[in-house]
Amino acid sequence: MPLTKPVRRKLHHRRTITCDGYERDDGLWDIEARMTDVKTGTVDNPERGGYVPAGEPFHDIWLRLTLDRTLKIYQAEAAIEASPFRICPAITGQYRKLEGTRIGSGWHRQASELLGGTSGCTHLNELLKPLATTAIQTLWPSTDEEVMKLGANVMLNTCHTWGQSSQVIKQYLPELYRAEGSDS
Repeated sequence: MPLTKPVRRKLHHRRTITCDGYERDDGLWDIEARMTDVKTGTVDNPERGGYVPAGEPFHDIWLRLTLDRTLKIYQAEAAIEASPFRICPAITGQYRKLEGTRIGSGWHRQASELLGGTSGCTHLNELLKPLATTAIQTLWPSTDEEVMKLGANVMLNTCHTWGQSSQVIKQYLPELYRAEGSDS
């Protein structure tokens, strides 16, 4: 077990996020994410027939981005199969606003401007980060060295490994390398 042994406890809730990347026959890529929230006990809910039984998804939410090798999004499709309120699925069409955008530097900010607040869904928006990194992982490894540069567009300066002063950047993307403390 990677974490220390916890005190005695009882599971009440499980959130599962699954992301899959598919190479399509037409040369594009489908990156899909699914989020489920499942309670271990029955939850009262007037909009779901009075209650949501234990073990039945409280949330079951999907998002698919279809993109090319440059991470340009050609199609975005969202679906909400289960939610606590009947109104929730009405927002899914808004995610087409991502079409024409490109995953890369500033993309999360752009997506937030398009779909933040009441223009989107909190849970669908939560799926955007793992979808972006899944897109990179789906295209990588590749014999195409451009994939490393695409990765840098999303990952540069997001962690110590992808920091501009790291040995990884110095070795694989020397044009982006900046020695620590340098102004250039």
